[in-house]
Amino acid sequence: MAFCNFSPASILLLIHFALFSRFSLSADPTISYDFKLSYITVSPLGVPQKVLAINGQFPGPLVNATTNNNVVIKVYNDLDEDLLMTWPGIQMRRNSWQDGVLGTNCPIPPKWDFNYTFQVKDQIGSFFYFPSLNLQRASGGFGPFIINNRPVIQIPFAQPDGDFTLLIGDWYTRNHTALRADLDSGKDLGMPDGVLINGKGPYRYNTTLVPDGLPYETIKVDPGKTYRFRVHNVGTSTSLNFRIQGHNLLLVETEGYYTVQQNYTSFDIHVGQSSSFLVTMDQNATSDYYIVAIARFVNESIWQKVTGVGILHYSNSKGPATGPLPEAPSDIYNQWSAMNQPKAIRLLLSLKRQNTSASGARPNPQGSYHYGSINVTDTYILRSLPPTTIDGKLRATLNGISFVNPATPIRLADLNKVKGSYKLDFPSAPLNRTFHRDTSVINATYKGFIEIILQNNDTRMQSFHMNGYSFFIVGMDWGIWSENNRGSYNKWDAISRSTVEVYPGGWTAVLASLDNVGVWNLRVENLDRWYLGQETYMRIINPDENGETEMAPPSNVLYCGALASKQKDLSHKSGVSIIHGNPNLFFTLLMALCAVFIFS
Repeated sequence: MAFCNFSPASILLLIHFALFSRFSLSADPTISYDFKLSYITVSPLGVPQKVLAINGQFPGPLVNATTNNNVVIKVYNDLDEDLLMTWPGIQMRRNSWQDGVLGTNCPIPPKWDFNYTFQVKDQIGSFFYFPSLNLQRASGGFGPFIINNRPVIQIPFAQPDGDFTLLIGDWYTRNHTALRADLDSGKDLGMPDGVLINGKGPYRYNTTLVPDGLPYETIKVDPGKTYRFRVHNVGTSTSLNFRIQGHNLLLVETEGYYTVQQNYTSFDIHVGQSSSFLVTMDQNATSDYYIVAIARFVNESIWQKVTGVGILHYSNSKGPATGPLPEAPSDIYNQWSAMNQPKAIRLLLSLKRQNTSASGARPNPQGSYHYGSINVTDTYILRSLPPTTIDGKLRATLNGISFVNPATPIRLADLNKVKGSYKLDFPSAPLNRTFHRDTSVINATYKGFIEIILQNNDTRMQSFHMNGYSFFIVGMDWGIWSENNRGSYNKWDAISRSTVEVYPGGWTAVLASLDNVGVWNLRVENLDRWYLGQETYMRIINPDENGETEMAPPSNVLYCGALASKQKDLSHKSGVSIIHGNPNLFFTLLMALCAVFIFS
């Protein structure tokens, strides 16, 4: 072995370097995960069905990171269709190459693998990941993503005695391919078959509505202790009201930002949203307590089955939970009143550990950014309407445009000089013209300060999400937005988050500073509307790009569309996927082989 012409001491040194170079080359630690996406059969609502599992788990495993960690997640696609994983709320600085949506990344073909590599720079909070293509999230593939504070950064409350994650969401017993076929044929998805909590069906609180023998979620607690509950709506299209019988929910965080701490008896969590609560176990233990996630803003008499129920079990509990579920909010038929809850959520502004203060991910106060005094450079009014027929197919629109994903992802097309992949002509306001399908993108201004008005003229509650960014939610009301509404904006302590609800017949206004270069998805989170085309992208490019404001494409970037000929086979055949994307491991194996040869 000529390539092993090293001394034994040199070999040991090289092995040590290969094993630890990934850590020593950067000041920030790296955490790694393997995600194998495949189908398993489960029966959360009593009906056997195929779901998307990760490493055989449904829901998927927790990604547990700390501020500034480098994250490497190797995704193996063992499905029978293309796959992309997305990480909403994770603000991948200068790195939309890892974003995992179809306008920025080519899909991972069946039996291929792909390494996602990104840094959770200057972030904390509660998020979740999921597959972004073709309604796949409606069949699973989702899981929690926590970013913890660094030890040097205090949190604005006493350290909880425990930490629980609850993934709640409406659920269909038809899988995503059947739901997709319904939408393709012009049908509505209809009422869901239930609500799952952590992939499990409801506790049998009602013998008529809930069949016997369903697995249900149980949270075990000790009396007198305080726990953090991170609650995520991972569902398809239904807003949910979350409550724990007999207990207050102290809101402390939404999608990476600490909030002014307020107590709620119940809290609305809309599709795609995440919130954290502190819950103190201050009740007696005569029985267990219900944990409830129930469909919101619907006809409850018809939607009774769309209810998720888990159990809060005190260690000294004397019996099971019985009787009716805790009462629904009194404003169930009064959306005017319901809007008061999101309007009341405020951002904590200072470092002091008080109810009106908090730390962000960085040493400086999270609220020190005086967004209210910055001049707006661009305004976009994005209007949603009920789905309509375009070219013989049911489609959803923004400003009359139903988005068509490009064959070649936008930034990849830029760097490889592919013409005609997309258009930079997304209108800044609704136009009086025929609805049509197009790949129309917002030509956003780098370092601009953008105002986006989300005008919901659809008949349903909607959630909107912006990849790569958080935004300040400065206004929310009923009717048609006008410039006069700016006088009612919150310009001081508006909450910052990445997903916001927009009430039917109302509007929501957000402000964002566009300092993160790349191509970023702006979409509705309701999966049916998203699938039907209610999205666009913001293309944010530094005109003086010098290699410092945007990362180059990764070495394992996938090619498709006009660039498909550049792609090499990356299928995970036997013996190949072990070293794919990990040159350090290959180098380690090579050195180990040399060591065996020399020392023998």
